[in-house]
Amino acid sequence: MRVVVTGASGNVGSATLRELTSEGRHDVVAVARRLPELPAVDVPTSVRWRSADVGHDDLDAVLEGADAVVHLAWKFQPTHRPEETWQTNAVGTRRVLDAVRRLRVPKVVCVCSVASYSPFDPADPDRAVDESWPTDGASSAAYCREKAYVERVLDAFEAAQTETRLVRIRPAFVFQRSAATEQRRIFGGALLRPWMLDSRFLPGVPLPQGLRLQAVHAEDVARALVAAVERPVTGAFNLAGPGVVRRRELGELLGVPTVEVPGRLVSAAVNTGWLARVVRVPGSLADALLVLPLMDAARAHDELDWRPQHTAEEALAAFVDGARHSAGSSLPPLRP
Repeated sequence: MRVVVTGASGNVGSATLRELTSEGRHDVVAVARRLPELPAVDVPTSVRWRSADVGHDDLDAVLEGADAVVHLAWKFQPTHRPEETWQTNAVGTRRVLDAVRRLRVPKVVCVCSVASYSPFDPADPDRAVDESWPTDGASSAAYCREKAYVERVLDAFEAAQTETRLVRIRPAFVFQRSAATEQRRIFGGALLRPWMLDSRFLPGVPLPQGLRLQAVHAEDVARALVAAVERPVTGAFNLAGPGVVRRRELGELLGVPTVEVPGRLVSAAVNTGWLARVVRVPGSLADALLVLPLMDAARAHDELDWRPQHTAEEALAAFVDGARHSAGSSLPPLRP
């Protein structure tokens, strides 16, 4: 099967390339704005690379002949220029789907996010929601708005035609060691240095009240994506590793004491830093973190035979260890 992967050089993309090419399972075309220098020890040699920007370039040429498209291309930064992220994330997704429709590609798998979900029910905050939960975005953050918009684009795509099977994958926070430096740059920027995550230099960490999150390892997400390509499934699938990470687990991972502070103070502090351009994420994203619903991944277990090999804590631990040691990859976005 010929599988075209957009956003192939990123966190999820790199893991997906490894899974798709294991045991020579598929003919893979990797699409990225910046191509890696080949050959590289951490890039499957069988992969064929094509340079394209989903927000602007002709996509018919790179998707021609595909049996399936896995759409991962996404731009988180620059948060101060939302028109730029919108062009890649919202317009780019629509352009990929338009090309899929024109070329009559049999299947498209699109990675969405837990951030596309509406906030949890205050009356039952620990309820794990299934894929029918509303997808209107967790906050006003551009990331959440764009994820919610993409859900509407996918709704329209499903309603307009029946030839292409559409699968939506909604993972929790995705981590792996080789992507840790990229993620540290995305969220912390130059202000957050690797030594700052060393427990020897951390007297303690303030965390917002009520913080809890789910996480999933990139390798486990890749297994689900490949299963979605290979199986005759459609619709949405939640992905989350076993367990929920709260303040206690975060303190144990970092090896430091933690203290709870009001969420509104954390949001205000983050937003002040963002406005001053010393923090790379806005306060509205911190707001989203505190209202995300927990996800039930039973459908992925049942229909994709998905059995994650890493817990939520193990996935987050891979990030912490990688960020402390400036881990990375030869792929341009992941270079340390």
